[in-house]
Amino acid sequence: MTSQMIPGIAADRLSTDELAQNFADLHAPLQPHEVKVAADRCYFCHDAPCVTACPTDIDIPLFIRQISTGTPEAAAKTIFDMNILGGMCARVCPTEELCEQACVREVSEGKPVEIGRLQRHATDTLMAQQVHPYSRATSTGKTVAVVGGGPAGLACAHRLAVLGTDVTIYDARPKAGGLNEYGIAAYKSTNEFAAKEIEWLLSVGGITIENDKALGEDINLDDLANDFDAVFLGVGLGGVNALDISSGDKSGVSDAVAFIEMLRQTSDLSSIPIGRNVVVIGGGMTAVDAAVQSKLLGSEQVTIVYRRGRESMSASRYEQDLAAKHGVKLMFNVQPKVIHGNGAVNMLELDYTAEDNGKLEPTGETLRVAADQIFTAIGQTLKTSGSLDLDGRKIAVNGVGRTSRDGVWAGGDCASSGDDLTVTAVAEGRDAAMDIHTTFMGGA
Repeated sequence: MTSQMIPGIAADRLSTDELAQNFADLHAPLQPHEVKVAADRCYFCHDAPCVTACPTDIDIPLFIRQISTGTPEAAAKTIFDMNILGGMCARVCPTEELCEQACVREVSEGKPVEIGRLQRHATDTLMAQQVHPYSRATSTGKTVAVVGGGPAGLACAHRLAVLGTDVTIYDARPKAGGLNEYGIAAYKSTNEFAAKEIEWLLSVGGITIENDKALGEDINLDDLANDFDAVFLGVGLGGVNALDISSGDKSGVSDAVAFIEMLRQTSDLSSIPIGRNVVVIGGGMTAVDAAVQSKLLGSEQVTIVYRRGRESMSASRYEQDLAAKHGVKLMFNVQPKVIHGNGAVNMLELDYTAEDNGKLEPTGETLRVAADQIFTAIGQTLKTSGSLDLDGRKIAVNGVGRTSRDGVWAGGDCASSGDDLTVTAVAEGRDAAMDIHTTFMGGA
């Protein structure tokens, strides 16, 4: 018996069939006729703006042309040459802000070529054949330690392996994949795709993964630097920012990152307890993912509260609209003031806010929102940097990922160049690998 209307936090709010439907693929794969129609809309622009907008510099007109001529495998190779995680990026990349926003069709007609879905068609076609399009070069005799098995680390490891270097990936979690495995909404990556993609990537050879090895606990940077010819850090942001108001040890308050991770690692979604009234604090993608998934699990009322205006929200307008489409209420210019409840949360009191000369201040007016479960999504922090220079709260790197320590590179969310996108992390891991290889070969 489902319990959608039970107050408080409860499991089994929806039936198994309802949950399966709710967490189905957000964007279903294109059917054969749809592929042809979508590909035929491309103008195959010279000096295409979509390529400029792609952080991994994929030759988008070329791969779409290859799809239109009936060679999706060749299209996939074009994609993988620049982005070895092109399958996942086709699912989670914010194309509405990148390549598709830059598309000439979008500018002229308000309807871009469906680049992301075409990319998925190509990469899925090749991966389904259980073949790997690359073979390893002659051994360089070098070894590299990659710390972190997320997008940056995987991209770095694969490129180095193809170039003939042996790589060991150390990952703090039981599974590799990082954000792709633990931090992306379940409806964006279905059918264990993250794990399947890693298995396919590793089939190139030359890469070993050691799980449950955390930097600063099970391994340290000095030992890695001594034992390997180079080290790449792709550790992500392991910490979460704390809410600046106390919950008073009331139950029902937790961070959204942990919630999303639990959801991604649970096979029985009906077993996940979720509040009847859920409030998510934050304005980024994590906040949207937590809010939407709360609604999909059966919450009656889900609200995102953000301290600034809509235009300042880091989640794209597309993601905001997706949340609204699923029944999530978005509230702007409100910030948490007091968490109410007797042992368990039952209400969140908020201040209305306004900007004065760029400074956010409460207006003196307050409101209350019913909340038996609160998720905080107010940013993540770097857990460890060892002895490396920092740029703000991230590891300082140059344009190819070199850190302040010789022989150590970094990329992805942990690095100063990162912008918390899977596709950017892939580009940074790939570029660092190329610089490491150049160094091995006697380059600058």
